[in-house]
Amino acid sequence: MPDRLERLEAKLQALEEISAIKRLKYRYLRACDRKQPEELRDCLSPNSAVIAYEGFPTFNDRDSFVEVFRQMACRPNIIDMHHGENPIITLTSSNTATGTWDLFFHSIDTDAGTMLQMACEYSDEYARLDGRWWISRTATRRRSFLLQTVGGDGVPHVSVLGKPPDEPYGDTAKLSQVG
Repeated sequence: MPDRLERLEAKLQALEEISAIKRLKYRYLRACDRKQPEELRDCLSPNSAVIAYEGFPTFNDRDSFVEVFRQMACRPNIIDMHHGENPIITLTSSNTATGTWDLFFHSIDTDAGTMLQMACEYSDEYARLDGRWWISRTATRRRSFLLQTVGGDGVPHVSVLGKPPDEPYGDTAKLSQVG
């Protein structure tokens, strides 16, 4: 009976760890949408966060990434929506885990009159430090991309449309310009 109880406790502990990691990622996505750079920073490992989002330079510390986030996203004309879905979290040790997520991203720039819609795949690594989970590495790969410009007539016109080729993380996708 004790062996069975130990297995049950281990399964419960694993579920609690996976739930904590999911909450961490959801907190990160909400901080992006709500333009909360300090909350975003608090999701990334203070020791060695690596942020490698396709189309951006790789950041090897959270502070550099947060500064670019402030400049690009924390403007009143930018309205972002990050929807993280379909998480697959794998505990790799008592203090490490990996995860993949699908992301639906929609951004509106009211000054430029553009609407961007992307589907991406996150590939994350997590580390537990001092009893809490952190994102230690996060990378994205675009799966689809749609950029629309709203013309003077108020009608959106497709500017860029595409799906990147199947290549490893970090390779730049080639997208099609639409007349």
